[in-house]
Amino acid sequence: MKVVLVSAVALLDKDNRVLLAQRPEGKSMAGLWEFPGGKIEAGETPEDALVRELHEELGIETWNSCLAPLTFASHSYDDFHLLMPLFVCRKWNGILTAREGQTLAWVQPAKLKDYPMPAADVPLIPILRDWL
Repeated sequence: MKVVLVSAVALLDKDNRVLLAQRPEGKSMAGLWEFPGGKIEAGETPEDALVRELHEELGIETWNSCLAPLTFASHSYDDFHLLMPLFVCRKWNGILTAREGQTLAWVQPAKLKDYPMPAADVPLIPILRDWL
């Protein structure tokens, strides 16, 4: 089974709300909510991938030093296995902009369970909630 490496981040605002992005129509798992991030390209660290993805998807700049590793997901889907580190980030520059047609939502940690998410993301919710 193919292993897909993806890096994700829980962006936290000053009120400890978490940013979720809804996968747009036309993408796999469209309509589900997820932590921002994306595939780790050849030669990239998970942190480098997040810095690049946050710029591409949300128009913000952050730095490797602002990404704190929290936990990871390891989940088998039908046609691939996902391995996804989840980082926490509280510092970035720029105005969040949905550059890929996704809907964005700032969510209180206690409400994360109310947002339908990909199966790999669901076990991350209590870890993040308890950490906050």
